[in-house]
Formats: sequence, C-alpha cells, structure tokens
Amino acid sequence: MTDGATDGGTNEELDRTGGRTYLLAGGGTAGHVNPLLAVADALREREPDAEVLVLGTREGLEARLVPLRGYELLIVDKVPFPRRPNRDAAAFPNRFRRAIAQVRRQVKERRVDVVVGFGGYASAPAYVAARREGIPFVVHEANARPGLANVLGARRAAGVGVAFEGTPLTRGRVVGMPLRREIVALDRDAHRAEAGAHFGLDAGRPTLLVFGGSLGAQRLNDAFGGAWQDVLDAGWQLLHVTGEKSQLADPGVEGYSLQRYVDRMDLAFSLADFIVSRAGAATVSEISALGIPAAYVPYAVGNGEQALNAGSAVRAGAAILIPDAEFTPDRVRSEVVPLLADAARRERMARAAASVGTRSGTENVVAMIDEALGR
Repeated sequence: MTDGATDGGTNEELDRTGGRTYLLAGGGTAGHVNPLLAVADALREREPDAEVLVLGTREGLEARLVPLRGYELLIVDKVPFPRRPNRDAAAFPNRFRRAIAQVRRQVKERRVDVVVGFGGYASAPAYVAARREGIPFVVHEANARPGLANVLGARRAAGVGVAFEGTPLTRGRVVGMPLRREIVALDRDAHRAEAGAHFGLDAGRPTLLVFGGSLGAQRLNDAFGGAWQDVLDAGWQLLHVTGEKSQLADPGVEGYSLQRYVDRMDLAFSLADFIVSRAGAATVSEISALGIPAAYVPYAVGNGEQALNAGSAVRAGAAILIPDAEFTPDRVRSEVVPLLADAARRERMARAAASVGTRSGTENVVAMIDEALGR
C-alpha cells in the first residue's frame, strides 16, 4: 500500500467548512483509542468550530486518555457480545437495547452529523444508533482480523476502512492506520544523533531495536538475554526495551542499552536499523510507515490477529515472522544475526516496508468521513 491509498490528504484538501458535530466511538485498548485520537486531532485542527465528541465506556482506556487530550467523553454501558449460552447471554438483548437507547439520546441531544467507529464495546451500539437516527457512520478496523462490532457495522456503513490488505471486512478498502503525530512527522535521519545521545549509543553504528510493547515481552527478553553478545559480535549495537516489570539483568557493557521503559519511541525508531518486536496493529503500521525492516514475533495468546497483522509486511518482503514458541537465543543466532550481516537484503526489506506502509492513514480516514457526509 502506498500513500495514495485514498490520498486526499493535503492540507488544502482538509481546509473545509466546519460547524459539524463528529462522534468518534471506540476504546478499550490503546489499539482502538490511539487511532481514534489521531483522527479527532485532525478534525479539531482543520475545523476549530466543529464539535468532536468521543463515545466510550467507563472501564476502557479511553476513560483516562480521552479527557487528557481535551475531548469530552460520552459514556455508554459496556455490553460484551455473549460467547456462550449462559446468564449473560440471556440478559444481552435488553442490555444492548439500553446501550443503543443511550447513544440515540446522545446523538439527538448533541445533534451529531456523523459517527466514526474504531471497534470496541462502544462501537456496536453507536452503529445501530446512527442507523436508526438516519445519520451516516464510518467504520475503521485496525487489525487484520476484524472484531465482531466492526464485522456487523460494516454491512450498513457509509464507508469501511482497514489498516491492512486482506482484512476480511465487507466493502473494506485499505486506508492505513491513523498514527501518532510524532511518528507521522518523524525525520529519522535528522534525529539520529539526538537518539544516540539519549540512549547512550553511537549514532554512527548500526543499531538493533528490540521491544515488546509497554509491558515488554518475556519471550523476547529471554531470547536476547541469551544472545545479546552475538548481536554485539556482529558489529551491531542493541537497544533493548524490556518492559518495566522485567527482571532481566543489565550487563552494563558498551553498545548494549537496556531500557525498562521508553517514553520517546520516536527517538528509538530514529536509531533503529532493524527491529525485532511483537506484531500489534499499531506497531506494524508504525514500523512499515517509517520503512524499517523487521522480524515480528507475534504474541501467541488471543485469536491469532498479531500474525495476521504482520502478514502484508511479510508477503511484501519487508519483514520475517518467527513463531513465539520458536523464538530462542539459538533462533536469534541462526536467523536474526545473519540478517544483520546482509546489508543488501535489509535494504530490500526497507524499500518493501515503505511500499506497504503509509503515514497518511489519518487523512485517509478523514477523507472517508467527508465522503460519508457528501462533502
């Protein structure tokens, strides 16, 4: 996928009449909240007189992050879809009807013009409420395996956008992932020296970045805990983000920067010449957008969506995939270290990453919203 997927994303094209009310629904996890906030910021920036509201639950991550970003959070009851016949399944129809009624009341009271859903518990009642109120709604799916709310919503949506090629969603078109502004605007070369100084590494030497998300990844930590010397012996530096709860010992050697937590991932990406990481939707989207070759080790718990998220990058030749159960120090030595020594292959992978990644996901989703409004 290139930046032209739905590329209506120039500033001129975004400079349109405001005054509308947007309701962005979603949450639960960072994977839903962060793209929602990226789109909210873009709408607020281009239309200062528009009202941008967020619909979420009290329990989700949005309850903390949305107010911190300066948006009003409207609350809807959390009503999980039943997975098996039990007491919750019997109560589901009435609870879901109440949630729809809550959203319909908010839509009418706030005179909402369009609903944009990003998945999660808040999205399903929002889609139904929008349809019953006769206003358009748009669906964005971040994962290669869509959630149930978006599967159902896509059937009647005015527009359906997906982050990854091959996502099985009705009428879905690839628009990419709305990304954090610091990633979209990142000039890696310009910040490399600053990044080296920040992490105590030499900006002139190639660097392998390893991270497993905000909580870290025990499998990655164990593997590199036993193979970090091999990385250094290959002439590379290692920037290893272990997670705050990790007990992995820091050997304290030159060229190995062990960080429990990093709040400047833009600098970590600026220093990275190759990455080993989990394969969350945002992680894969950011790495591809920045054109960095990678080895993905999908988290094995769940419904397998992380392996699917990495699929388009792997098929394009931008990344390799190593199953979690097979990721050991020996596998680092046999598969990752040889890649570090193969500059020509890494260059091909970097070009492939740029071909499947995009930094214009936010603009593409905004363009889809405008289409739904007939603008």
